[in-house]
Parts: sequence; C-alpha cells; structure tokens
Amino acid sequence: MEELPRLEPAAVDPSGHLAQIMLTTILHFPRPAQGGDIISWGPMNPAPRFSDAVAFAAELHGGQNRKASGAPYLAHLLGVAAIVLEHGGTEDEAIAALLHDAVEDQGGAAVREEIRRRFGDRVAEIVDGCSDTDQIPKPPWKDRKKTHLERLRCADPSILLVVAADKLHNARALLRQYRIEGEALWVQFRGGRQGTKWYFRSVVELLKQSLDSPLVEELESAVAELEQLVG
Repeated sequence: MEELPRLEPAAVDPSGHLAQIMLTTILHFPRPAQGGDIISWGPMNPAPRFSDAVAFAAELHGGQNRKASGAPYLAHLLGVAAIVLEHGGTEDEAIAALLHDAVEDQGGAAVREEIRRRFGDRVAEIVDGCSDTDQIPKPPWKDRKKTHLERLRCADPSILLVVAADKLHNARALLRQYRIEGEALWVQFRGGRQGTKWYFRSVVELLKQSLDSPLVEELESAVAELEQLVG
C-alpha cells in the first residue's frame, strides 16, 4: 500500500495515535463524483479538498480540547462533518462543518479570509454564518448568542444544516458528560445550566421553522432528553 501523507499529530493528542487514525481514514476517502451537489464517493480517487480541510482544522485546533471531556477538539469537528454528510451535505458543507468554529475560536476575520483563500467563497460564507462573532476578545456570551440567533433567522439552508449538526453533536456530548459529572458540569460553561438550556431550545425552535430536515427532529429529541435529565 502506498504510504499516506503524515500530519504531525503531537499538538492534537499526546500520543499522536488519535490524529493519525482520523487522518488516515479521511485520506482514504474517495473523491466526490463530478456533476452533483451531494457527495457520491467513487471507488479509488482521493478527496484532496476534504482531506486538506481536515489537516487545516487539525492545524488550527491542535492545541484545543473539549471543555468537559477533554477530548481533542478535532473529534468534535469530525463528528459534525459526519452528521452533515449523513444528512446529504455537499462537499462545501462538509468542509464548512470541519471549520465551523475556526473564525470564532482561532483568529477571527483573518482566519475567515484564509478559509476563503484555501476553500473558496461558499465555504467561507457558511463558516461565517455559523460563527457567533469574529471579534477578539469575544463579546459577552448571552449578547452574542442573541445576535447570532437573529442572524440565523435569515440564514440559508447550508448554514442551518451545519448549525443543526453542531448543536446535535454538542447536545449528545452534554448528555453523556452530565451523566458522568452531574451539576459540576455547568461551571465549565459561560451560560451555566439555565443559559445553556435556553440557547439549545432557542436554536431548536428556530430550526423547526427554517430547516426541512430529519436532523431537526434528532436535535429536538436530544435537547428534550437533556432538558428532562438536568431539570
């Protein structure tokens, strides 16, 4: 078998095993068939744009871990991209899913323009629509969440698909971690228990009006389970 390109994984996880396994998997993905919006993976061709996006996401988020679990942040980004693809997402939408937190967490407007340069206007537009701020430092948590919710009311379906996938992955992670930590979990979140519940429910209600996808039902089910669990 031809040796795969190797990304230095030390910044992603100490042993390097997790990053290399994920990148090896992605670099084996075949290229989308030409002529269609939805990715149709052919049998042998590489997928350079998507694998380049994985490597760029690992570069940007390599030193970042999830708040509660401590898992490499890249695991979340790959999870969101997987949900997007499972719900019929395009290559641009899947790449935007990998990079959806890059602007607000890893450099603001300068990173948005680097995404545009590398992956094109459409990916940059979707990432921008998923970002609640490009300001450094960030505005107060609830103010920026309210502003972002207002922006999402006018967002196009590609943005809403990535947002829904992100929130579903986050809701599932919160459910899992709450069962481990209980109320101690909320000290790690700026919105606390009530703010986090408010934000998830607000996103669900908005998406029910704006996005026609089974993903919305999955998200609503996860959020309802979270609400019941945490009270």
